[in-house]
Amino acid sequence: MLPAKLRLRRRVPRPTAGVLVSLEAAGHPAYLVGGCVRDILQGRPPLDWDIATGALPEQVMHLFERTVPTGLKYGTVTVIQSGVPIQVTTFRSETGYQDHRRPEGVTFIPDLQADLSRRDFTINAMALDARGCLYDPLGGRDDLRRRLVRAVGDPRRRFDEDGLRLLRGVRLVAELGFELEAETGRAMGEKAHLLDHIAPERIGAELARIVQSAHPGKGLVLLERTGLLDRFLPELRAGVGLIQNEHHVFTVWEHTVLAVEHVPPDLTLRLAALLHDVAKPYTLTVGDDGRRHFFGHELLGADMAEEILTRLRFGRPVVDRVRHLVRQHMALHHAPDMKEAAVRRLLARIGQDAIKPLLQLRQADRLASGTKQGPVSEGTARLLGRMERILAGDSALALRDLAVDGHDVQRVTGLPPGPAVGRILRRLLDAVLEEPALNRRQCLEDLARRLAADEDGRV
Repeated sequence: MLPAKLRLRRRVPRPTAGVLVSLEAAGHPAYLVGGCVRDILQGRPPLDWDIATGALPEQVMHLFERTVPTGLKYGTVTVIQSGVPIQVTTFRSETGYQDHRRPEGVTFIPDLQADLSRRDFTINAMALDARGCLYDPLGGRDDLRRRLVRAVGDPRRRFDEDGLRLLRGVRLVAELGFELEAETGRAMGEKAHLLDHIAPERIGAELARIVQSAHPGKGLVLLERTGLLDRFLPELRAGVGLIQNEHHVFTVWEHTVLAVEHVPPDLTLRLAALLHDVAKPYTLTVGDDGRRHFFGHELLGADMAEEILTRLRFGRPVVDRVRHLVRQHMALHHAPDMKEAAVRRLLARIGQDAIKPLLQLRQADRLASGTKQGPVSEGTARLLGRMERILAGDSALALRDLAVDGHDVQRVTGLPPGPAVGRILRRLLDAVLEEPALNRRQCLEDLARRLAADEDGRV
């Protein structure tokens, strides 16, 4: 069996080990630190590599051929070795990194323990040198064995240093499936207000990692329990404790958490599951018979999802896809008297690319109800079968499927480019959805001429 030091050293790729060796050869102590050490100890491939060193940023840039000054005011330089980005940061101190502008004759003494003591959580406060020797002055390896996320030192002080650490702690719980140490959890609740001063895009980035994690439910429950949810997603907080109806065993919030866990770890799917019922507290009505209803919650929910994700600075493609899934999450219902044209219109509204994620969301919604058996209802299964037959028949379901395009409409109607052409194309699609046989160039050109008469009197 290999010695422990050698086993650890062999898990470090050559480019990263080369940076450690080069720094030490130049007289600068250097250690792998943070999440990469944690991952190595767990036997997981690290996502990124961080090195703490006694070298100053300018010394690092002088020592290596390819560097990027990614955070000089924090003492960080990214070294590129064989295409691998490696973050190299000067040892942390109470005032940031050790400053080289010191009085003459004062010796610069790098302090690894001081650096580790300023990190966020003990499982991220371990170091590994080039020889595979582990430095763990704060008990990180024990917490790793105990599957515990615990703040380094005084948790309140750690959170005061950087409020985003509140969400990082939740994310670690969600990614690793660990538990949160009690005092760290209490401090999270007391310091939840610090999130009010964190940039929305940083909060959004942490939320994305939490919902895509291996244990998103643990993360979401922790967000609610500590009061963090209230600070950046108060709309979801309204669903906590809200009873639904005979179709659901769980409250709106409990159902939401379960739905997120039941969809694959795709960002848009997980966000859609998180927000699919966000409007239920705001659409609740109670009938004369005492039954609870949430009419139109998918319509209001789509608007709310767009507002929330825009507020948290998610990119437009993600916002649009999530909005569409929330808007359509009730669509896969089959009425016995549903005509073929209605199925085609539904397909056109949903969009072929959205059928699979919408079905996955529908299955998660159903599984998270606590009252339904099987992945889909019989009606949904019949509807999907009808949709498959329509798709196999190559029906026109979008403007791009029409036998004519905007240029054809302009040519036969004399209309200039503009909104009128778009309106005519949409009306042509409506006609083809009703009667697929109309999707022939001559038929559509004749129909376009007739429709043009309604557009500002032009023929």
